[in-house]
Amino acid sequence: MQRLLLFVLFIVALNAVCAQQKIPPFRMALSDGKLFSASNLPMGKPVIVIYFSPECDHCQVLMKEWFKRSNDFKKASVVMITFLPVTSVALFEKEYKTKQHPNIFTGTEGTGFFVRNYYKVLDMPFVALHDKNGNLVSTYSKDIPLNTLAAKLRQLN
Repeated sequence: MQRLLLFVLFIVALNAVCAQQKIPPFRMALSDGKLFSASNLPMGKPVIVIYFSPECDHCQVLMKEWFKRSNDFKKASVVMITFLPVTSVALFEKEYKTKQHPNIFTGTEGTGFFVRNYYKVLDMPFVALHDKNGNLVSTYSKDIPLNTLAAKLRQLN
């Protein structure tokens, strides 16, 4: 009986932790070779994490639409993470001119797949929206509804 009670308490605690999932304590290499981590993000603003591959067709569609609407997301810190090498990150930054957006941080986590495993990413692109306290608000996979994401972001500000 005592084991059953402990098991139930464990499940309740696990659900509470999952419901309050925070921004993962990621580390990624930027195109200039410098390391960037979650602790480098500006405090007090929402965070959008985008897990993508520059080679993925769905990701390319998202990026084209994203940058047409980049003003909708400028009040958030946007972290774009891939697993491909730094050379791919540099080409992506050049193509989409991400350096022109001071709120966008683009890099690679390499083949450690920490972020990919943290969010249990199965399809790309993957987007996670966190509030200004780092709490997970919503996630999207593959076909990202930018109208919905922009609306949720506006509600957080």
